[in-house]
Amino acid sequence: MRIDKNVCERRGREYSDSKKNRRRQRMISPVQRLYETCKETFANCGPGVVPSAEKIERLKEVLDTMAGADVGLRPNIPYFKSIRYDRPPTITYLHLHECDKFSIGIFCLPPSAVIPLHDHPGMTVFSKLLFGEMHIKSYDWVDNLPAEPTPLAKPLDNGLGDSTTGIRLAKVKMNSAFRAPCKTSILYPADGGNMHCFTAKTACAVLDVLGPPYCDPEGRHCQYYYDFPFSNISGIHLVLFFVLAFNKVLV
Repeated sequence: MRIDKNVCERRGREYSDSKKNRRRQRMISPVQRLYETCKETFANCGPGVVPSAEKIERLKEVLDTMAGADVGLRPNIPYFKSIRYDRPPTITYLHLHECDKFSIGIFCLPPSAVIPLHDHPGMTVFSKLLFGEMHIKSYDWVDNLPAEPTPLAKPLDNGLGDSTTGIRLAKVKMNSAFRAPCKTSILYPADGGNMHCFTAKTACAVLDVLGPPYCDPEGRHCQYYYDFPFSNISGIHLVLFFVLAFNKVLV
């Protein structure tokens, strides 16, 4: 039987290339894999545009496997220690990447540190607790309710020397504690708890992916809120509803 040497050599090279690709995929760092997946996930997205369910699931799977060791963090490093006991704990943000499509960063929170209630306008956001225990409370706006004046519907002093009227009803989406390892949480432009606050129960690190990122020139500001329990409107008892009064971000 005659053997075609060229065919054998070509197939040998193809097998070798395939083997190298598999080896390269195994060697790629978790952060690089995250970046590549984000790049694919948000390639055709923009403000208010949510990636496809398949792409969301793919990115979630990558994040679900990540831990503090993948980004060189552990609870006993200085980022996670409260230096001054007479002041709120300092939160450190580690910036990994940002482009016009998405951003990747890590919040390092000492015990008792709080990221105040804030929103994510037009964004899809993935949050992965890398280690530690954290309490998350999130809200979505209440729509399709009759517009009626409430006792709180008046200008609010925002602490910057002027007043702003910014009161809306919102409902609690999540109010739970999480301990790593746990699944990635996802919020969307109009639901899923687009407004949230984080409270560190222990030293913890949170990996955040935002698509698209905040951008002041494009109107995607990080807006902070105060929440006030509100029990009744139009005779309907709304147990899980809160009035949110916004305050300008200080940056």
